[in-house]
Amino acid sequence: MGGIFGVVSRQNCTHELFYGVDYHSHLGTRRGGMATYGEDGFNRAIHNIENSPFRTKFERDVEDMKGYYGIACISDYEPQPLIIQSHLGSFAIVTVGKVNNYDDLLRQVYSQGNTHFQEMTSGQVNVTELMASLICKCGSLVEGIQYVQKIVDGSMTLLLLTKDGIIAARDRLGRTPLVIGRKENAFCISFENFAYMNLGYTDERELGPGEIVRMTPDGIEQLAAPGDEMQICSFLWVYYGYPPSSYEGINVEEMRYRCGSALAKRDMAAGNVHPDMVAGVPDSGTAHAIGYANESKIPFTRPFIKYTPTWPRSFMPVSQNQRNLIARMKLIPVKALIENKKLLLIDDSIVRGTQLRETTEFLYQSGAKEVHVRPACPPLVYGCRYLNFSRSKSDLDLIARRVILKREGDNAEKTLAEYADPESDRYAAMLQDICRQQNFTTLRYHRLDDLVESIGLPKAKLCTYCFDGCTGCGGK
Repeated sequence: MGGIFGVVSRQNCTHELFYGVDYHSHLGTRRGGMATYGEDGFNRAIHNIENSPFRTKFERDVEDMKGYYGIACISDYEPQPLIIQSHLGSFAIVTVGKVNNYDDLLRQVYSQGNTHFQEMTSGQVNVTELMASLICKCGSLVEGIQYVQKIVDGSMTLLLLTKDGIIAARDRLGRTPLVIGRKENAFCISFENFAYMNLGYTDERELGPGEIVRMTPDGIEQLAAPGDEMQICSFLWVYYGYPPSSYEGINVEEMRYRCGSALAKRDMAAGNVHPDMVAGVPDSGTAHAIGYANESKIPFTRPFIKYTPTWPRSFMPVSQNQRNLIARMKLIPVKALIENKKLLLIDDSIVRGTQLRETTEFLYQSGAKEVHVRPACPPLVYGCRYLNFSRSKSDLDLIARRVILKREGDNAEKTLAEYADPESDRYAAMLQDICRQQNFTTLRYHRLDDLVESIGLPKAKLCTYCFDGCTGCGGK
């Protein structure tokens, strides 16, 4: 994924920029970067944050960098921000999104006279640099941003830092959020609105889909009005969002309570599961589990504790085996709460299934009698086309797709809609296969209709592609 933050102020903004972007560390795993503009022009710092926190890498830079305007990012992949010199003037740029037609766009800029790009160690061109090149094909920065929004297959939210302030643009369908904060003599712009709360800012407003604004300490100027259509990512509430954050006015933590409550109501209606306790896989499963426990009146407990002082986040390493090892090392079982108990376990999702299978196994090894699993979202049947929310290289990395392929063979693609329908026989059979393969006692996913109701927005305004393959489907 990735997170971005920007500040325009009448005084040096570097410390606020530093702390604001640091609050986005849960969204990215590879690179961190800051760029400022002030009396000495542009300054920039980029560091690798794969094995150490953002804060420790940038403490010295904060003391050296000065500026009244600044942008920063936590990036899941490419180094950012970049500083660009062009016929439109000099600017720094950060981006969040996913570009599916990367190869086509790269060929396009080469055919139009662009001779070279810097090559990253992966052998690819930095996507942010490619976006900057496309912007510079146009007659103004705003025209260039609108051009990028139009031609990118995927999503693209960005911030441009110029000598005249910050230009902020939310992606065309609003799949990712951008929120403006305000205080005396300063404004900020942030992916996560909680990131500026402790810096003295209050919520000003959210940008609409495709909206473009220019920010200065004097105010906010709208450069392009928002579009009517929105497809904000539903997975932001399920997993990615930090608990105090709100998107479209809907708080993440509160939504997760509703999500857990809906899971409990389904179980209570079925009446065939009677656990001794409810637990959430730390951290994103915890709030869902609290919602389930509150609704069902079954005690909430913590049968394992997440040890975070020395272990980095489980999805930071490139190697899947290393990520699995770190995930396992971080969770310490509390045997007194596990032995001879029937547990109901809630995780935010099941992607590959590897880590949750290992978690279930160590619960059994610690003496659990039963382990009932309740993912807080529907089965992931389609790989995300719009945000890098997992490192899946193929849809077949998803456990649901592997099960479907094994059941259907060459017919798999034609039956996906049925497997996404919780009322179908194929859906029920898929759940049985996953449950058996993962060695769960029972398995029940959050239904998509319940998920939409838990969020509280019309389905037409949500992206649910990874669950039902639906994009631009309206309320269907």
